[in-house]
Amino acid sequence: MDDVLRPLIVVGGSVVLTLLLGWATDRLLRKADERHHETPLWGLLRRARIPYQLLLCAVLLRASYDETRLLTSHDVAVGRVLTLVLIGSAAWLTIRIAAAVVETSYTRYASNHRERDPARVRRVRTQVTLIRRVVSAVVGVVAVAAMLLTFPAMRAAGASLLASAGILGIVAGVAAQSTLSNMFAGLQIAFGDMVRIGDTVVVDGEWGTVEEITLTFLTVRTWDERRITMPVSYFTSKPFENWSRGTPQMTGTVFWHVDHSAPLDAMREKLRDILRECPEWDGRACNLTVTDSTPSTLEVRALVTAKDADDIWTVRVTVRERMMRFLADEHPYALPRVNTADAVPPPRDGREGAPADALPAARRAHTHPARHPR
Repeated sequence: MDDVLRPLIVVGGSVVLTLLLGWATDRLLRKADERHHETPLWGLLRRARIPYQLLLCAVLLRASYDETRLLTSHDVAVGRVLTLVLIGSAAWLTIRIAAAVVETSYTRYASNHRERDPARVRRVRTQVTLIRRVVSAVVGVVAVAAMLLTFPAMRAAGASLLASAGILGIVAGVAAQSTLSNMFAGLQIAFGDMVRIGDTVVVDGEWGTVEEITLTFLTVRTWDERRITMPVSYFTSKPFENWSRGTPQMTGTVFWHVDHSAPLDAMREKLRDILRECPEWDGRACNLTVTDSTPSTLEVRALVTAKDADDIWTVRVTVRERMMRFLADEHPYALPRVNTADAVPPPRDGREGAPADALPAARRAHTHPARHPR
Protein backbone atom coordinates (compact mmCIF):
# COMPACT_ATOMS: atom_id res chain seq x y z
CA MET A 1 0.00 0.00 0.00
CA ASP A 2 2.85 2.34 0.84
CA ASP A 3 4.45 1.64 -2.52
CA VAL A 4 1.30 2.91 -4.23
CA LEU A 5 0.52 5.94 -2.05
CA ARG A 6 4.06 7.30 -1.98
CA PRO A 7 4.33 7.87 -5.78
CA LEU A 8 0.79 9.26 -5.90
CA ILE A 9 1.48 11.69 -3.08
CA VAL A 10 4.82 12.86 -4.49
CA VAL A 11 3.77 13.17 -8.13
CA GLY A 12 0.24 14.36 -7.40
CA GLY A 13 1.48 16.84 -4.80
CA SER A 14 4.01 18.25 -7.25
CA VAL A 15 1.38 18.70 -9.96
CA VAL A 16 -1.18 20.24 -7.58
CA LEU A 17 1.41 22.58 -6.07
CA THR A 18 2.49 23.60 -9.56
CA LEU A 19 -1.08 24.41 -10.57
CA LEU A 20 -1.71 26.37 -7.37
CA LEU A 21 1.47 28.42 -7.71
CA GLY A 22 0.77 29.04 -11.38
CA TRP A 23 -2.81 30.16 -10.63
CA ALA A 24 -1.66 32.47 -7.81
CA THR A 25 1.06 34.02 -9.96
CA ASP A 26 -1.37 34.55 -12.85
CA ARG A 27 -3.84 36.27 -10.48
CA LEU A 28 -1.14 38.61 -9.22
CA LEU A 29 -0.06 39.48 -12.76
CA ARG A 30 -3.68 40.07 -13.80
CA LYS A 31 -4.27 42.47 -10.91
CA ALA A 32 -1.02 44.29 -11.65
CA ASP A 33 -2.06 44.61 -15.29
CA GLU A 34 -5.44 46.09 -14.30
CA ARG A 35 -3.81 48.64 -12.01
CA HIS A 36 -1.05 49.70 -14.39
CA HIS A 37 -2.60 50.26 -17.80
CA GLU A 38 0.34 52.45 -18.88
CA THR A 39 2.68 49.48 -19.25
CA PRO A 40 2.05 46.16 -21.04
CA LEU A 41 4.70 44.34 -18.97
CA TRP A 42 2.35 42.42 -16.71
CA GLY A 43 0.11 41.33 -19.57
CA LEU A 44 3.13 40.13 -21.54
CA LEU A 45 4.49 38.22 -18.54
CA ARG A 46 1.21 36.30 -18.32
CA ARG A 47 2.13 34.70 -21.65
CA ALA A 48 4.98 32.93 -19.85
CA ARG A 49 2.71 30.96 -17.48
CA ILE A 50 3.08 27.69 -19.42
CA PRO A 51 6.92 27.54 -19.31
CA TYR A 52 6.72 28.85 -15.71
CA GLN A 53 4.45 25.98 -14.60
CA LEU A 54 6.50 23.46 -16.55
CA LEU A 55 9.66 24.69 -14.82
CA LEU A 56 8.03 24.48 -11.39
CA CYS A 57 6.79 20.96 -12.02
CA ALA A 58 10.18 19.82 -13.30
CA VAL A 59 11.96 21.31 -10.26
CA LEU A 60 9.56 19.71 -7.78
CA LEU A 61 9.68 16.31 -9.45
CA ARG A 62 13.46 16.42 -9.83
CA ALA A 63 13.87 17.25 -6.16
CA SER A 64 11.40 14.69 -4.82
CA TYR A 65 11.65 11.83 -7.30
CA ASP A 66 13.96 9.80 -5.07
CA GLU A 67 11.19 9.65 -2.47
CA THR A 68 8.79 7.93 -4.85
CA ARG A 69 10.93 4.79 -5.09
CA LEU A 70 9.39 4.26 -8.50
CA LEU A 71 11.31 2.68 -11.40
CA THR A 72 14.42 2.37 -9.26
CA SER A 73 16.20 0.50 -12.01
CA HIS A 74 15.78 3.52 -14.29
CA ASP A 75 16.64 6.30 -11.87
CA VAL A 76 19.39 7.68 -14.08
CA ALA A 77 17.22 7.81 -17.20
CA VAL A 78 14.25 9.41 -15.40
CA GLY A 79 16.51 11.93 -13.70
CA ARG A 80 18.10 12.84 -17.03
CA VAL A 81 14.71 13.33 -18.67
CA LEU A 82 13.59 15.61 -15.83
CA THR A 83 16.85 17.55 -16.13
CA LEU A 84 16.33 18.01 -19.87
CA VAL A 85 12.78 19.24 -19.26
CA LEU A 86 14.09 21.57 -16.56
CA ILE A 87 16.72 23.08 -18.88
CA GLY A 88 14.31 23.44 -21.80
CA SER A 89 11.56 25.08 -19.72
CA ALA A 90 14.09 27.44 -18.10
CA ALA A 91 15.30 28.54 -21.55
CA TRP A 92 11.72 28.98 -22.75
CA LEU A 93 10.83 31.06 -19.69
CA THR A 94 13.96 33.19 -20.11
CA ILE A 95 13.09 33.95 -23.74
CA ARG A 96 9.52 34.92 -22.81
CA ILE A 97 10.65 37.20 -19.96
CA ALA A 98 13.31 38.85 -22.13
CA ALA A 99 10.77 39.42 -24.90
CA ALA A 100 8.31 40.98 -22.43
CA VAL A 101 10.93 43.34 -21.01
CA VAL A 102 12.23 44.39 -24.43
CA GLU A 103 8.72 44.89 -25.86
CA THR A 104 7.70 46.95 -22.83
CA SER A 105 10.76 49.18 -23.15
CA TYR A 106 10.04 49.78 -26.84
CA THR A 107 6.35 50.51 -26.22
CA ARG A 108 7.18 53.05 -23.54
CA TYR A 109 9.78 54.73 -25.72
CA ALA A 110 7.48 54.79 -28.77
CA SER A 111 4.61 56.35 -26.83
CA ASN A 112 6.88 59.21 -25.71
CA HIS A 113 8.63 59.89 -29.02
CA ARG A 114 6.24 58.80 -31.78
CA GLU A 115 5.01 62.31 -32.54
CA ARG A 116 8.31 64.13 -32.10
CA ASP A 117 10.72 61.74 -33.83
CA PRO A 118 9.04 58.93 -35.81
CA ALA A 119 12.28 58.06 -37.61
CA ARG A 120 14.00 57.43 -34.27
CA VAL A 121 11.11 55.21 -33.19
CA ARG A 122 11.48 53.09 -36.34
CA ARG A 123 15.19 52.76 -35.67
CA VAL A 124 14.59 51.59 -32.09
CA ARG A 125 11.95 49.14 -33.33
CA THR A 126 14.45 47.61 -35.75
CA GLN A 127 17.08 47.30 -33.02
CA VAL A 128 14.61 45.80 -30.56
CA THR A 129 13.48 43.19 -33.08
CA LEU A 130 17.02 42.07 -33.84
CA ILE A 131 18.05 42.12 -30.16
CA ARG A 132 15.13 39.86 -29.31
CA ARG A 133 16.12 37.42 -32.06
CA VAL A 134 19.75 37.42 -30.92
CA VAL A 135 18.76 36.77 -27.29
CA SER A 136 16.50 33.92 -28.35
CA ALA A 137 19.26 32.38 -30.46
CA VAL A 138 21.87 32.69 -27.70
CA VAL A 139 19.58 31.22 -25.03
CA GLY A 140 18.60 28.39 -27.36
CA VAL A 141 22.23 27.52 -28.12
CA VAL A 142 23.17 27.60 -24.44
CA ALA A 143 20.18 25.40 -23.56
CA VAL A 144 21.07 22.83 -26.22
CA ALA A 145 24.69 22.82 -25.07
CA ALA A 146 23.60 22.31 -21.46
CA MET A 147 21.34 19.43 -22.51
CA LEU A 148 24.15 17.74 -24.40
CA LEU A 149 26.51 18.05 -21.44
CA THR A 150 24.14 15.99 -19.30
CA PHE A 151 25.20 12.93 -21.29
CA PRO A 152 28.51 11.40 -20.11
CA ALA A 153 29.47 10.51 -23.66
CA MET A 154 29.34 14.13 -24.70
CA ARG A 155 31.53 15.18 -21.78
CA ALA A 156 34.05 12.49 -22.69
CA ALA A 157 34.13 13.71 -26.26
CA GLY A 158 34.74 17.27 -25.16
CA ALA A 159 38.51 16.94 -25.14
CA SER A 160 38.65 15.61 -28.69
CA LEU A 161 36.23 18.30 -29.86
CA LEU A 162 38.38 21.02 -28.32
CA ALA A 163 41.48 19.53 -29.95
CA SER A 164 39.89 19.75 -33.38
CA ALA A 165 38.15 23.08 -32.75
CA GLY A 166 40.62 24.97 -34.92
CA ILE A 167 40.03 22.80 -37.99
CA LEU A 168 36.28 22.73 -37.43
CA GLY A 169 36.25 26.50 -37.05
CA ILE A 170 38.02 26.99 -40.38
CA VAL A 171 35.71 24.53 -42.16
CA ALA A 172 32.58 26.05 -40.62
CA GLY A 173 33.77 29.54 -41.46
CA VAL A 174 34.29 28.69 -45.11
CA ALA A 175 31.03 26.75 -45.39
CA ALA A 176 28.93 29.40 -43.64
CA GLN A 177 30.64 32.45 -45.11
CA SER A 178 27.50 33.89 -46.69
CA THR A 179 25.39 33.16 -43.60
CA LEU A 180 27.89 34.81 -41.28
CA SER A 181 28.21 37.83 -43.55
CA ASN A 182 24.42 38.22 -43.53
CA MET A 183 24.31 37.97 -39.74
CA PHE A 184 26.97 40.66 -39.31
CA ALA A 185 25.22 42.76 -41.94
CA GLY A 186 21.98 42.45 -39.96
CA LEU A 187 23.70 43.74 -36.82
CA GLN A 188 25.29 46.53 -38.84
CA ILE A 189 21.89 47.57 -40.20
CA ALA A 190 20.30 47.49 -36.74
CA PHE A 191 22.88 49.70 -35.06
CA GLY A 192 24.17 51.64 -38.07
CA ASP A 193 20.79 53.28 -38.81
CA MET A 194 21.06 52.43 -42.52
CA VAL A 195 17.51 51.15 -42.95
CA ARG A 196 14.69 50.63 -40.47
CA ILE A 197 11.35 48.88 -40.32
CA GLY A 198 8.78 51.18 -41.92
CA ASP A 199 11.26 53.04 -44.15
CA THR A 200 10.33 53.73 -47.77
CA VAL A 201 13.09 52.40 -50.03
CA VAL A 202 13.83 51.83 -53.71
CA VAL A 203 15.86 48.68 -54.43
CA ASP A 204 16.49 47.29 -57.90
CA GLY A 205 13.95 49.71 -59.31
CA GLU A 206 11.20 48.54 -56.91
CA TRP A 207 9.54 51.04 -54.59
CA GLY A 208 8.22 49.73 -51.28
CA THR A 209 8.23 49.76 -47.47
CA VAL A 210 10.55 47.72 -45.25
CA GLU A 211 8.26 45.25 -43.49
CA GLU A 212 10.63 42.88 -41.69
CA ILE A 213 14.33 42.73 -40.81
CA THR A 214 16.01 39.58 -39.49
CA LEU A 215 19.62 38.59 -39.01
CA THR A 216 19.79 37.09 -42.49
CA PHE A 217 17.11 38.61 -44.75
CA LEU A 218 14.99 41.72 -45.21
CA THR A 219 11.44 41.90 -46.62
CA VAL A 220 10.18 44.86 -48.67
CA ARG A 221 6.44 45.25 -49.27
CA THR A 222 5.84 46.95 -52.62
CA TRP A 223 2.99 49.34 -53.42
CA ASP A 224 1.06 46.52 -55.15
CA GLU A 225 1.38 44.31 -52.02
CA ARG A 226 4.14 42.05 -53.32
CA ARG A 227 6.89 40.94 -50.94
CA ILE A 228 10.53 41.10 -52.03
CA THR A 229 12.90 39.13 -49.82
CA MET A 230 16.54 40.15 -50.04
CA PRO A 231 19.68 39.22 -48.07
CA VAL A 232 20.63 41.94 -45.63
CA SER A 233 24.15 41.95 -47.07
CA TYR A 234 22.64 43.65 -50.16
CA PHE A 235 22.06 46.83 -48.15
CA THR A 236 25.66 46.95 -46.92
CA SER A 237 27.28 46.26 -50.29
CA LYS A 238 25.11 48.05 -52.88
CA PRO A 239 23.59 51.55 -53.11
CA PHE A 240 19.87 51.97 -52.55
CA GLU A 241 17.43 54.82 -52.03
CA ASN A 242 16.01 55.43 -48.55
CA TRP A 243 13.29 58.07 -48.76
CA SER A 244 12.70 58.01 -44.99
CA ARG A 245 16.28 58.74 -43.97
CA GLY A 246 16.47 61.90 -41.88
CA THR A 247 13.10 63.55 -42.43
CA PRO A 248 10.22 61.82 -44.26
CA GLN A 249 9.25 65.07 -46.04
CA MET A 250 9.58 64.86 -49.81
CA THR A 251 9.54 67.09 -52.87
CA GLY A 252 7.91 65.81 -56.04
CA THR A 253 7.72 66.97 -59.66
CA VAL A 254 5.03 66.81 -62.33
CA PHE A 255 5.88 67.38 -66.01
CA TRP A 256 3.66 68.38 -68.94
CA HIS A 257 4.37 69.00 -72.61
CA VAL A 258 2.20 71.86 -73.85
CA ASP A 259 1.97 74.12 -76.88
CA HIS A 260 4.06 77.30 -77.04
CA SER A 261 0.88 79.34 -76.65
CA ALA A 262 -0.08 77.70 -73.34
CA PRO A 263 -1.30 80.19 -70.65
CA LEU A 264 1.48 79.77 -68.09
CA ASP A 265 0.07 82.36 -65.65
CA ALA A 266 -3.32 80.63 -65.69
CA MET A 267 -1.60 77.29 -65.12
CA ARG A 268 0.26 78.70 -62.11
CA GLU A 269 -2.97 80.00 -60.62
CA LYS A 270 -4.71 76.68 -61.29
CA LEU A 271 -1.85 74.80 -59.63
CA ARG A 272 -2.28 76.84 -56.47
CA ASP A 273 -6.04 76.18 -56.51
CA ILE A 274 -5.50 72.44 -56.95
CA LEU A 275 -3.03 72.27 -54.07
CA ARG A 276 -5.26 74.26 -51.73
CA GLU A 277 -7.94 71.61 -52.23
CA CYS A 278 -5.51 68.69 -51.82
CA PRO A 279 -5.24 67.65 -48.13
CA GLU A 280 -1.98 65.75 -48.74
CA TRP A 281 -0.08 68.91 -49.72
CA ASP A 282 1.88 70.23 -46.73
CA GLY A 283 2.14 73.82 -47.96
CA ARG A 284 5.94 74.04 -48.05
CA ALA A 285 6.45 74.64 -51.78
CA CYS A 286 4.43 75.32 -54.91
CA ASN A 287 6.12 76.29 -58.16
CA LEU A 288 5.58 76.01 -61.92
CA THR A 289 8.36 76.76 -64.40
CA VAL A 290 9.32 76.09 -68.01
CA THR A 291 12.26 73.70 -67.93
CA ASP A 292 12.77 72.95 -71.64
CA SER A 293 11.47 73.64 -75.13
CA THR A 294 11.32 71.76 -78.42
CA PRO A 295 10.32 72.96 -81.89
CA SER A 296 6.71 71.93 -81.15
CA THR A 297 6.22 71.96 -77.35
CA LEU A 298 7.24 73.46 -74.03
CA GLU A 299 8.21 71.29 -71.08
CA VAL A 300 6.55 72.63 -67.93
CA ARG A 301 7.44 71.39 -64.46
CA ALA A 302 5.39 71.74 -61.28
CA LEU A 303 7.17 71.45 -57.93
CA VAL A 304 5.08 70.17 -55.00
CA THR A 305 5.79 68.93 -51.47
CA ALA A 306 4.25 66.53 -48.93
CA LYS A 307 5.03 65.08 -45.52
CA ASP A 308 6.01 61.58 -46.75
CA ALA A 309 6.36 59.34 -49.80
CA ASP A 310 2.76 58.14 -49.80
CA ASP A 311 1.35 61.67 -49.75
CA ILE A 312 3.73 62.97 -52.42
CA TRP A 313 2.48 60.26 -54.78
CA THR A 314 -1.13 61.32 -54.15
CA VAL A 315 -0.28 65.00 -54.69
CA ARG A 316 1.52 64.30 -57.98
CA VAL A 317 -1.22 62.20 -59.55
CA THR A 318 -3.89 64.71 -58.42
CA VAL A 319 -2.05 67.68 -59.89
CA ARG A 320 -1.31 65.88 -63.15
CA GLU A 321 -4.91 64.78 -63.70
CA ARG A 322 -6.64 68.03 -62.74
CA MET A 323 -4.23 70.23 -64.70
CA MET A 324 -4.76 68.19 -67.87
CA ARG A 325 -8.52 68.39 -67.38
CA PHE A 326 -8.24 72.16 -66.91
CA LEU A 327 -6.29 72.59 -70.14
CA ALA A 328 -8.57 70.31 -72.14
CA ASP A 329 -11.75 72.07 -70.92
CA GLU A 330 -10.71 75.74 -70.87
CA HIS A 331 -7.55 76.02 -73.00
CA PRO A 332 -7.60 73.24 -75.62
CA TYR A 333 -5.22 75.20 -77.85
CA ALA A 334 -2.56 74.70 -75.16
CA LEU A 335 -2.36 70.98 -75.86
CA PRO A 336 0.60 69.98 -78.03
CA ARG A 337 -0.05 70.02 -81.77
CA VAL A 338 1.76 68.83 -84.87
CA ASN A 339 2.08 71.44 -87.65
CA THR A 340 1.35 70.10 -91.12
CA ALA A 341 2.28 73.29 -93.07
CA ASP A 342 4.82 76.05 -92.94
CA ALA A 343 4.08 79.14 -90.86
CA VAL A 344 2.82 82.17 -92.87
CA PRO A 345 5.02 85.27 -92.48
CA PRO A 346 3.25 88.56 -91.68
CA PRO A 347 2.41 90.87 -94.64
CA ARG A 348 4.90 93.63 -95.51
CA ASP A 349 2.34 96.45 -95.41
CA GLY A 350 2.49 96.53 -91.61
CA ARG A 351 -0.94 95.01 -91.04
CA GLU A 352 -1.11 92.43 -88.26
CA GLY A 353 -2.45 89.71 -90.53
CA ALA A 354 -4.42 89.00 -93.66
CA PRO A 355 -7.68 87.07 -93.92
CA ALA A 356 -7.20 83.37 -94.22
CA ASP A 357 -9.17 83.22 -97.47
CA ALA A 358 -6.76 85.75 -99.05
CA LEU A 359 -3.81 83.42 -98.59
CA PRO A 360 -2.89 80.75 -101.08
CA ALA A 361 -4.43 77.45 -100.13
CA ALA A 362 -1.05 75.77 -100.17
CA ARG A 363 0.28 78.18 -97.55
CA ARG A 364 -2.57 77.91 -95.05
CA ALA A 365 -1.46 76.48 -91.69
CA HIS A 366 -3.37 73.41 -90.74
CA THR A 367 -2.81 71.90 -87.32
CA HIS A 368 -3.95 68.69 -85.71
CA PRO A 369 -4.04 67.86 -81.99
CA ALA A 370 -1.37 65.41 -80.97
CA ARG A 371 -1.63 62.80 -78.33
CA HIS A 372 -0.33 64.21 -75.09
CA PRO A 373 2.62 62.22 -73.78
CA ARG A 374 2.70 61.04 -70.25
